[in-house]
Amino acid sequence: MATTADFKNGLVLLIDGKLQQIVEFQHVKPGKGPAFVRTKLRDVVSGKNIDKTWNAGVKVETATVDRRDMTYLYNDGTNYVVMDDKTYEQVELAREKFGKAADFLLENMRVQVSFHEGEPLFAELPISVDLKIEHTDPGLQGDRSTGGTKPATLETGAEIQVPLFLETGTTVKVDTRTGEYLSRVTN
Repeated sequence: MATTADFKNGLVLLIDGKLQQIVEFQHVKPGKGPAFVRTKLRDVVSGKNIDKTWNAGVKVETATVDRRDMTYLYNDGTNYVVMDDKTYEQVELAREKFGKAADFLLENMRVQVSFHEGEPLFAELPISVDLKIEHTDPGLQGDRSTGGTKPATLETGAEIQVPLFLETGTTVKVDTRTGEYLSRVTN
């Protein structure tokens, strides 16, 4: 059991028999009336987001979640195979366990997989990854870093928007949560 004071991003709660992960939360103390906590929750199984408001100090049941560091090995066509770094046990995960971040997976990439009672719930990539641009249209004379953007295909096959001055073969840093270009990586 935890109270609303123990809330933090990533905490998994057991609400009405369903596992809900806290995506965002905000403690609110209005000038008039009791304090409350506004949360945005994600259903771990279905992936649906819901908003829920709690009175401050309310006790909530938490779920025991085991987070393990694992290595992504390969995609067998339908599932993604990851290996536990300590036991060398291999686990097959459906694409939904990675969400949109699956577009940025490279072989031998470190991921964190969360388990509840032996069942994998979801997998998380690092917040940002360095990927090489496989193809993008060439930039034109006068393209500036503050100008527009153009589509670029990364080595994983994902397509993102990058600044006009970037060329094929450049390595870029990408946010795996949003799929946005963050910066160019200099070697």
